[in-house]
Amino acid sequence: MKYQFIAAHQREYPVKTMCRVLEVAVSGLYAWLRRLGAPSRRSQANTGLGERIVRIFQTNRQVYGSPRIQAVLRAEGEHCGRKRIARLMREHGLSAKPRRHRTRTTDSQHEHPVAPNLLNREFTASAPNTKWVADITGVWTWEGWLYLAGCMKKL
Repeated sequence: MKYQFIAAHQREYPVKTMCRVLEVAVSGLYAWLRRLGAPSRRSQANTGLGERIVRIFQTNRQVYGSPRIQAVLRAEGEHCGRKRIARLMREHGLSAKPRRHRTRTTDSQHEHPVAPNLLNREFTASAPNTKWVADITGVWTWEGWLYLAGCMKKL
């Protein structure tokens, strides 16, 4: 803020005097003015690295997070920190898609005895409380498997 004020008023007052009054170094002012012209080396490196991160992310089905992208970059010869990669990913709006949990609820290739199909798709009942139907399924949650069972009787 002080440097901006000095730069705006340098035609009206001597730079050296304004720097003394505002308690800033003259060399600091000129370094600040130099930085306005071109981005720093780190900023330029981040721009190039960000483009490489986007390319790697898109190439790998948008499922790579910062650890995997870091491994790919290391294999390509670029050494940089995981937190820097994570920051650049956030700046580019990239976040890895979470892994889908594949639920396998049926195992037809087993040695266990199979219950006979007594209904044979004949669902009409001749009397109440004679035909019952039940099923069970597993539901994956963050806490592990939960099992849901349902039971119906034909009235």
